[in-house]
Amino acid sequence: MSQHYLSRLLTPRSVAVVGASERPGSLGRAVFENLLAGGFKGALTPVNPKHARVLGHACARSVASMSSPPDCAVVITPARAVPEVLEDCAKAGVHSAVVLAGGFGETGAEGQALQDRVARIARRAGIRIIGPNCVGIMRPDIGLNATFARTGARPGAIALVAQSGAVCTALVDWAWSAGFGFSSVVSTGAAVDLDAGEILDFCLHDAATRSILLYLEGVRDARRFVSALRAVARSKPIVVMKTGRRESGQRAARSHTGAMVGNDAVFDAVIRRCGAVRARTYNELFALARLLATDRLPAGDRLGIVTNGGGPGVMAADTAGDCRLTLATLSPATITKLGTLLPAHWSHANPVDIIGDATAERFAGALQAVLEDPDVDGVITLFCPQSVLPATDAAAALLPKIRATTKPVLTVWLGEHEVRAAREMVEAAGMPAFATPESSVLALGGLAEYQRAQKILMEVPSPLAATQPADGDAANVLFNNVSTSGRTIMTEPESKQLLGYFGIPVPRTIIARSLDEAQAAAQTVGFPVALKILSPDISHKSDVQGVRLNVRVPAAVESQYESLMSGVRRLRPDARIDGIAVQPMLEKRFGRELAVGIARDPVFGPVISFGAGGVAIELMADNAVALPPLSEQLAEELIDRTRIARLLDSYRHIPAARRTAIVDVLLRVSDMVVNCPWLAELDINPLLVDDQGAVALDARVVIDPAHARLDARYSHMAIHPYPARLARQEVLRDGTSLVVRPIRPEDARMELAFVEGLSDQSRYLRFFTSARSLSPRMLARLTQVDYEKEIALVAVRSAVPNDEIIGVTRYAALPDSETCEFAVTVGDRWQNKGLGTLLMQRLIAVARANGYVTMIGEILSINQSMLRLAQNLGFTLEVDRDDASVTRATLGLTA
Repeated sequence: MSQHYLSRLLTPRSVAVVGASERPGSLGRAVFENLLAGGFKGALTPVNPKHARVLGHACARSVASMSSPPDCAVVITPARAVPEVLEDCAKAGVHSAVVLAGGFGETGAEGQALQDRVARIARRAGIRIIGPNCVGIMRPDIGLNATFARTGARPGAIALVAQSGAVCTALVDWAWSAGFGFSSVVSTGAAVDLDAGEILDFCLHDAATRSILLYLEGVRDARRFVSALRAVARSKPIVVMKTGRRESGQRAARSHTGAMVGNDAVFDAVIRRCGAVRARTYNELFALARLLATDRLPAGDRLGIVTNGGGPGVMAADTAGDCRLTLATLSPATITKLGTLLPAHWSHANPVDIIGDATAERFAGALQAVLEDPDVDGVITLFCPQSVLPATDAAAALLPKIRATTKPVLTVWLGEHEVRAAREMVEAAGMPAFATPESSVLALGGLAEYQRAQKILMEVPSPLAATQPADGDAANVLFNNVSTSGRTIMTEPESKQLLGYFGIPVPRTIIARSLDEAQAAAQTVGFPVALKILSPDISHKSDVQGVRLNVRVPAAVESQYESLMSGVRRLRPDARIDGIAVQPMLEKRFGRELAVGIARDPVFGPVISFGAGGVAIELMADNAVALPPLSEQLAEELIDRTRIARLLDSYRHIPAARRTAIVDVLLRVSDMVVNCPWLAELDINPLLVDDQGAVALDARVVIDPAHARLDARYSHMAIHPYPARLARQEVLRDGTSLVVRPIRPEDARMELAFVEGLSDQSRYLRFFTSARSLSPRMLARLTQVDYEKEIALVAVRSAVPNDEIIGVTRYAALPDSETCEFAVTVGDRWQNKGLGTLLMQRLIAVARANGYVTMIGEILSINQSMLRLAQNLGFTLEVDRDDASVTRATLGLTA
């Protein structure tokens, strides 16, 4: 599709520096000198009405007085002057600005009012702004250093995006010393307009960026952030560091799940689901940055270690376990090969201890042998200073082996004085060098985590992951009844009724409002029974001794009933009591008590929690969190991240719990989240599971009447589910039957075959290039869409998996969120059969239903068939004024 809308801002061809100055020590001088020192390749104009020239360059009085509008205005004036500058930019037709000045929202109410005014001006004029209160931006490959940082960035392939200017300058300074550079450096500052989400979208489409470092202090627009992060991570490695790692604990009094799911746990779940890697410390961030600069990713998590000292090798092996790395088991062939290279008393295992008297040839030979082992995904070498082998000789011998392999190799040089030169040699060669075993293992573990996260990213669950609710309408009726009664908490019978609507097994419950009713209910459900207090004012029954278990005979019902009621009245005299719930006492000899919950994060919306249950749930503190919607694989992964997962397997005389039943409950809970936007909190505790199945013994639901309606975009969730509702059987004019449905990640093989099967002309008309195949990154971008700001519909011959794609159409949202840009391609054998018209009609209908106002597209003017199709569908055609080879098609969607 067309050039990215932020290109003029982040890769400008002309820059106006508003507030440029010659005054020593001024911000205006520092920024202008950086731009001059960087060797900016475009047109550079200082703007200052008080000067005729600045540092030898002719100065404009205002942006509006310039002969032509610059691509970007870098604003260095005091905060109070920024609104006037932006008004001047609007008059000149400038649509991009970087505002460095502080003195806005961070200073209090007056500064916030000024910041709000800046935002209003920018929105009205269509000016996209980075900042205010930021360091600025760098684009080293064009010599752009529009910052006041003391150190510029080298050109490289890593994009650095940070909300903190201090982090930006620290990383740039460190990277210069480490010998690697950046494609872009963006300090977002207060983000009055552009935030991390839109900057990431630019990085995704930027050919110069191969990987990304992102530093966050908070997220403003969860859906946009998640959408952008998932899109980037599908084709480019991204490392995220976020500060503020603390639990909120705000809902502790109301919900077990809310108490146990903190903000940081949710953010972890977001990063994992988005296919990114999270760094928790500067050391880890720097270590991962070193590896990203080499553009080498491990195929798996199997680590090989080669060391000339046994102790450091053990240290690395210990850390590997903490980082979820597997110590590789060397093949017999590798052991034999090493045996011919090493002394007889070498370790004969991994870590490979080549002994302290190792020569450079022995070190290099051992590394080569381990690298050639197919069961090794990455290698760490550890060099300990000793008299036999100078560190620089070891580095010189290892570097050729490292360059020749595609596997990541991390060198560690322990000590300082004796190894400094060797470390510098390796870094000068563009390879990662570390000072400690732990830092190298952390870095490789982060990349292995990235590979695991990529598998999670491929999961695209449908809105209904398990099964259609038995009575979905009844769930909404139940919500309405509770809401209209003025309550936000369902009673236990109502909560279990809701679970039943979604197919989650619950024990039979009878409500009793008197002793006589309790005795009759016990006879009906069958002994033994459980008696539980019913009160809208009591969140946790166990806190008031409101549960009686194992009531085995009719005579015991009276005493337990009286004891339960009197105890609750004594402990909570203010509580309203609606009676008791009588349930059969389910006795599972081999049962495990689990907990499944839903909590609502203030930023990312609903999350699903799973872990150990029972009355000691907070004490156990064993739970994991995932973003809905879930698939079977995501549910399995959620279970595996808890300690209690190990107790689900068989041990001694205990049979394994039916894990499929747990997965099914998690999928049905996911269905509840997707289809009930009013569901604020859910506790299923305990969920009793044994080898026969699972049953929810107790449940509690909190509703939110403010989120009563389910919309087509599932806007109450951070991740848009797979829109299965858009799949439809269709018939072409010649009677051919086909299926049109949203694309899925597993369609990648079919999409590649479709593009490679196009004629050169068809391929050129669609992609504006005749390249015969798609790169892996382009293929990921085409098949892994987020269904929120991009939709792709494929036409396949049948609903059978791995069938042939015969046509594709898609749209992508533009930054105004009202306009989308379309593209369509039909296989050569399927042209002139009405397929293009059918696909475009479906795409237009989806865009209209999702609230877009306008659809546009760029069509090569020689593509007469596509121009006729667009015209027949009602598009207005206009030849591009800057490029006559392109025709712009526009369709209003509101009529």
